Amino acid sequence: MAETPVTPTRRSKRFQPLISHAPPSTWTWTDESTFWTSRQPCYVRLSVPADYEALKDDDSWTPSPGMHTAFYTSFTRLKPARPVSYRAANGTSRRKPRSARGKGGAADEKEVYSVGDAVCVDSDWSRRDSVGVIVSMWDFRASEDAESGEGSIYVRIHWFQRPSELPAVRPKREHYENEVYYTLDAQAVLPTFKIVSHCTVSIQPPKPKEEPTRRAPRSKGLAPQEDEASFYCRFAMDWKRGFYYEFDWEHHRANALAQSIEEQASGRSWLVSTEAPTKRTAQMKRRRLKVVAPSGSESDADSEFRGPPDGEEPGSDDDELPSIIEGAESETDVKSVVTDDLPKTPSKKRKRTVASPSKSITTPRKPRTTTKLAAPTPHSKAALRARARSRKAPAVRVPPPDLTQEHYRQLENLPEDPWLRAMHVLHVAARPNNLPCREDEFNRVLRTVEELLEEGSGGCVYISGVPGTGKTATVHAVVRELKRMAESGESNPFTYVEINGLKIPEPSAAYNLLWETVSGHDVTTDGHLRVSAKEALKQLTKHFNAGVKAGPGSHAYVVLMDELDQLVTTKQDVVYNFFNWPTLVGSKLVVIAVANTMDLPERVMSGRVRSRLGMIRINFQPYTTEQLKQIVQTRLRTAADSLPNTHTAALTPDAIKLASMKVASISGDARRVLDVCRRAAELARAAGRPGEARDVQAALAALQRSPTAAFVNTCSLHERIMLVALIRCVKREGVEEIQWDKIREQHINYTYALGTGESTRVPRPGELTVVLDSLLASRAILMEDGPTAARKPMADRRVILNLEQAEVERVLGEVGGQPWKQALSVEA
Repeated sequence: MAETPVTPTRRSKRFQPLISHAPPSTWTWTDESTFWTSRQPCYVRLSVPADYEALKDDDSWTPSPGMHTAFYTSFTRLKPARPVSYRAANGTSRRKPRSARGKGGAADEKEVYSVGDAVCVDSDWSRRDSVGVIVSMWDFRASEDAESGEGSIYVRIHWFQRPSELPAVRPKREHYENEVYYTLDAQAVLPTFKIVSHCTVSIQPPKPKEEPTRRAPRSKGLAPQEDEASFYCRFAMDWKRGFYYEFDWEHHRANALAQSIEEQASGRSWLVSTEAPTKRTAQMKRRRLKVVAPSGSESDADSEFRGPPDGEEPGSDDDELPSIIEGAESETDVKSVVTDDLPKTPSKKRKRTVASPSKSITTPRKPRTTTKLAAPTPHSKAALRARARSRKAPAVRVPPPDLTQEHYRQLENLPEDPWLRAMHVLHVAARPNNLPCREDEFNRVLRTVEELLEEGSGGCVYISGVPGTGKTATVHAVVRELKRMAESGESNPFTYVEINGLKIPEPSAAYNLLWETVSGHDVTTDGHLRVSAKEALKQLTKHFNAGVKAGPGSHAYVVLMDELDQLVTTKQDVVYNFFNWPTLVGSKLVVIAVANTMDLPERVMSGRVRSRLGMIRINFQPYTTEQLKQIVQTRLRTAADSLPNTHTAALTPDAIKLASMKVASISGDARRVLDVCRRAAELARAAGRPGEARDVQAALAALQRSPTAAFVNTCSLHERIMLVALIRCVKREGVEEIQWDKIREQHINYTYALGTGESTRVPRPGELTVVLDSLLASRAILMEDGPTAARKPMADRRVILNLEQAEVERVLGEVGGQPWKQALSVEA
């Protein structure tokens, strides 16, 4: 009895994150319009794992025993011909009717792609095509004498790199229009449909384009043919280390094609071997070109053309090349490529005349006027597409430029007033070059990120600590040091992205910020990408899953996720994806997560998120009294360096010590001690004397007389207990919105411990509702409202604190004493 065929079951994808699989698993390797130019292969051998490495993600494909790989020299692809217009009987030109097509119509065009051809490749992550060269092509067959079995064609591409595909933080140099760099060993196996067209790569520098004197006549019935893309290559590049090498593309291509068929099949003949970089390789005189963008600017990665100096043609001087690194005077970073039979001849200056632009007079053209069509109906496809184009992208605030050193630059323009200068450097926005008391944390973060960049692997670094302990300032100092090292060639290049949870409208907008950087989009000139968060997530997952197959634009990214507490959602999908991408092979993504809670992963995040966070965790302890004194004295010393020795001190040592002791006993927040000392210096300046302890006392009293402090001092016992219960729930849950039922339960638990001396009677539910209404009426706390919230039970509605949490904790601790500080987990 024959067995009944069973339909294979599919794996359900419900309740899974909205992510896409790696591109190779979804590629269709069989193309009906593509076939081998010659059915006879040039080389056949047993298949090796490197041949079918691109298919390892495809679960439906497995290598068969005795399978062979057949290599070919070219393949042919049919390109559909353009529709040909014909002249009707009434003299008007229109397209041939559908019934008449196929009878005597134009045949499909044939495109032949051979080994060694430079091609444009469709890029999934960028709007511009990538550039590569075909190094080998093959298919699989059951045995050596068998014919091609599956009809799939696999093409190995060796990549060139455009300047826009390079990391943003790298040694800066100038480049010509359409200049590309030959990669040393970056290759990928792609299907034929990824190849867009032929292109030309030349070693001759581009010439300035002349404006045409008149428009060329167009043949009737044929569409204009587009010119092939032309590129210029004079350097090979190690993008991992940021090194440029002198390179002769035409000689390298001829040498690779002359190698044995075994070397060509594996693609090894197209790899570039280089000399090991030494301390002093060669002394070459270089004329420095005019720098278009300032050193360290990230706009160099997005710009595609840096022109030569005025009055000189590009490439007019062969031995005068653009400088590689800003400030490199004696040592060059251009290395020599080792080629077997390539003699090195001294370059000779060649003088060329500069082509002058054409000055022919052209007839002004009259703008074409089109007849205005009727407006589409509101629900037509045209109207829907127009509304989709006009829909604004989510409002995402781009992180501002680094202006932390601007305060110290302005010291030169300030008068010789010690109090005014002290107030200037004690501002919380002024950050010195070196952060005192955070040297160990700085070195640990720097060493960790630098090792990940050197290894070319991804990873996560979790930084925690209470507010005001220098977490963000330390990470910014680490990023500045990494940028300096990358631009000087001491570290591997990378691209930096900063995402602040308080500066984006919703957590999913973090996908848009990262995708704008990965795709090479220039926000400053083109504005934000009009793409949804779901589409950005899909493209990011496709890019990081692809690894080395992502194309030549796949390089290291360093992402700072500041205020991670604001990015935690109920489903935790945002933090999961950002922590999961670094674990993928070849992603080269380094995530630095900064949060205010040390045990946030254990309390809030699920097991799948914690498992991807890793074990690299750095905790910033609150500042002590001595550390706060050192921070204030370091800033005051910077302000007094440019003053004469006879100047008056802005603050006395006793005043600094008192302010440090007061702040260290409450929170250890460096920002608060800076505010206190700044206010004390302001009071002392009015009196014309150094700031003393009484000025510090007056500043502390002024801070305590804030509206928040005045309100909390006037609250009743149970109103203060409810505020403590709310803050405690926020710290325990890790989110700001807490259900009313949990606050009520916590309030009852705290009544006996915090009501000792006044009232320990447990209030009834109705009485707690009265306390809640009182706080809601004063706008101290807010409760969700609206039609949706009205349908919820009262116990399930969420409550949020509408006051500054740190200030409320401080005042409650001062009013209630030690039991209240323990309830708030505030050290005495």
